[in-house]
Amino acid sequence: MVGPFRGLFGTPGVKGFVITGFVGRIPMSMLGIGLVLLISALTGSYATAGAVSAAFALANAVAAPVSGRLVDRYGQAKILVPLVVLHGAALAGLMMCAHTKAPIWTLYATGVAAGATATSLGSMVRARWSHVLKGSHRLHVAFSFESVADEVIFVCGPAFVTALATAVNVYAGLIVALVLAVAGTLAFAALRGTEPPALRHKDHSGSPIAIPGVALLSGVFLAMGAVFGSVDVITVAFADEQGSKAAAGFLLASIACGSMVSGLWYGSRNWRISLRSRFIRALSVFAAGMTPVLLMGDVRAMAVAMFFAGLAISPTLITGFSLIERLVPASQLTEGMSWISTSLGFGVAIGAWAGGHLTDTFGASNAYGFTFACALAAALVGVAGSTLVRAEHRTN
Repeated sequence: MVGPFRGLFGTPGVKGFVITGFVGRIPMSMLGIGLVLLISALTGSYATAGAVSAAFALANAVAAPVSGRLVDRYGQAKILVPLVVLHGAALAGLMMCAHTKAPIWTLYATGVAAGATATSLGSMVRARWSHVLKGSHRLHVAFSFESVADEVIFVCGPAFVTALATAVNVYAGLIVALVLAVAGTLAFAALRGTEPPALRHKDHSGSPIAIPGVALLSGVFLAMGAVFGSVDVITVAFADEQGSKAAAGFLLASIACGSMVSGLWYGSRNWRISLRSRFIRALSVFAAGMTPVLLMGDVRAMAVAMFFAGLAISPTLITGFSLIERLVPASQLTEGMSWISTSLGFGVAIGAWAGGHLTDTFGASNAYGFTFACALAAALVGVAGSTLVRAEHRTN
């Protein structure tokens, strides 16, 4: 399955932005669960922990299209550097507020500041791939590789931050995330050779969200984000209920591992069916795969169920980003991809908040019903509105 990926890295500059982009976005898998672990340990409430995590994700979702538009207009480096410095300062402030037992509202305030300044580095990396490959058929393989890279991050990140928070110190996971985010993003921004050109005078006005196909994809990924956000919070509580809170990272790694395997398989194939057909099929499998999660009452069985639940995640994300690349003008590509991140972020915020409250009220096992309902909603919205993405006529 890895054969098609080998030819991606011969272009000058590609290895640099791939490696630094990978390092800089490792924290995206650490911050959500890291915040939950820290704040639940301090307050004893998963509802509060989920709400702060939701505030972080919501702020990031609101800010992502704005930063994406600024990047399209002024270039990646000019926007990324000040943002990541502010992001690091906000995270440090959050941990300081937690350490000094400041009022709860300060956790929300610093969480919002950290979320608003978090960079959508995955969109920047994909924009560089689109610039370097310039519409080549290998862009499908590049996007597949990036999805696999994301899943490697989500395999390692939750387990890593959980181990640091439970075995070292509740602050350790967030400290490591802060260092990786700042160092990786600054190194990525310094690589100017592969940076897409800034386009201050756009040929297209308005926002990509006004494109019907982009609006549809945003709705689908809103529901998918709610799946991811609720799973983060509920799974920590589920592992705690089973007497093994440290297993939460392993369970979250299982779902990411399933997605990573499917991403390798998906990217290695030469597809003859349209992106639209692939998108519909992936969404259908995504909803079906969440069903067994409702039935598990043991950590080991849940790990297996989550692996299978993750199998459709990468193919859905890959086709979604590929459709965005087809639907959005080149001058608005970063902003267009940022709308996917925004939708996922809004969904994560909703899912984290709902997951925390449902867990406190009904218990973790019952709260997974919300996760399944969101997966089903994503599939129904995507299938019902799939004609809106018929604008693409090529197969990737």
